[in-house]
Order: sequence, then structure tokens, then C-alpha cells
Amino acid sequence: MSIRALPLLVFAFILYNLIVLVMGGENPVAALDSPIFTARLLSGGDWTFTWGDLILLITLILLFVELVKSTFTTTSTLIDHALSMIVFIAVLVEFLMVKQAATSVFFLILMATLIDVIAGYTIGIRVARRDLNIGADQ
Repeated sequence: MSIRALPLLVFAFILYNLIVLVMGGENPVAALDSPIFTARLLSGGDWTFTWGDLILLITLILLFVELVKSTFTTTSTLIDHALSMIVFIAVLVEFLMVKQAATSVFFLILMATLIDVIAGYTIGIRVARRDLNIGADQ
């Protein structure tokens, strides 16, 4: 199995759990609001970048990479789609069953995994159809 078959959004899922469970202490969800850094903007306002923001940034980057990966038509892509569905189900189950997962950050990770599953299959079908049309012209 190729490393390309690994759904990358699983890293956002693991990162969330590490931050909330390891750094959380008494209030695990408060770890998401812990600032990483604060920057003074030209407007005079302060922008605070939190652990939750970092998780969402990483999730968006990984979702982009997953969408690019779904444009390939290989056997590892099919495995990636199946594993992405498993990751989505695992994230959904944790969202519904684990108290610490009842946050907006985790919900957005859940939505990213859903978009990955739907877009992966949709883009895969479109690319395969295009490949069939190109092959028919020859």
C-alpha cells in the first residue's frame, strides 16, 4: 500500500485529540482557546492565534492536499477513498459520543472529513469518466 493512500485528515483528528486530552487538564476544551501567540496589527487591534485556530489551519491545508490527491486515478486512490470514509465515521462517532469533542473546532474537522469523502468520490468519478472519454477517442 502506498503512503498516498493514507487520508491526511486523520492527522487533524489526532492533533485535536492530543491537544484536548493532553493539554486540557481540568477543562480539556479550554486548551483550544489557549493562545499560541498574539500579534499587534496596524489597526491597533490584537490578533490572538490559538491552538484551535492552528488545528483549523492544518485541517484546511490537509483538505486541500486531499482534494488534489483525489484527481489521480490509481489503486491507492481507491484505498484512500475507502480509508477517508472510515476516518469520517470515526470522527462522527467521536463527535456524537465524546464530551470533549462537542466543540466548533471538532465540528469543522467533521465537516472537512465529510467534504473529503464526498469530493473524493465525485472528483474520482469525473476524472475516471474523462479518462474513459480520452481513451475512446484513440
